Amino acid sequence: MKIILDDNTKKQLIDLYNNQNIHIEGNILKLIDTSNDVEFEEYINKFIENDKDMRRKRLVITKRVQQQNNELLKAKDEYERIQTELSQSLIKTQESAIEAEKLRKEAENAKIEAENDLDILQKKKQNELIGKIVVVALWIIIGVGIVTTGVYLFSIFSGIDTQLIASTWSNIIGILLTNAFSIIGTIMGVKYASEMKK
Repeated sequence: MKIILDDNTKKQLIDLYNNQNIHIEGNILKLIDTSNDVEFEEYINKFIENDKDMRRKRLVITKRVQQQNNELLKAKDEYERIQTELSQSLIKTQESAIEAEKLRKEAENAKIEAENDLDILQKKKQNELIGKIVVVALWIIIGVGIVTTGVYLFSIFSGIDTQLIASTWSNIIGILLTNAFSIIGTIMGVKYASEMKK
């Protein structure tokens, strides 16, 4: 089917293009009958060619836009992949930091426990040593006291003059008692001072 235009309409279309640069475009150009009018045929053929050029340009632009869209989609996918990897890496880093902090606290607690155990062990050993020193010192003092008292009693029952022995015995017993209290006081003072220091 062809569209037939009268001469006046053809002239108006040509004048419209010449004066205001407005023209017909699109598929309708192929349907207009241009027979027996050379000027109007040139007009129609010009815009058919122009329309083909415009279609080619639009096709090129469309292909370029599609290509750019594909590149943008790939870039978006790559960006999302990198974001996911970064998020996972950040989560792993945070988990590692939490685990490291947990291990540090466990090590700190173990150190405190070891120090407490060592302190308890040292106090136990120290108490045992102090107890042994006190026992040995007391046994020595008691032994010397018994021996001195035995010599004094032997002198009394033997009839030997005990005046010299009595004063000696009295001095020895006084010295032994003084030394016993001195040893016990020194040991207790050292123990108290070490506990205060800690």
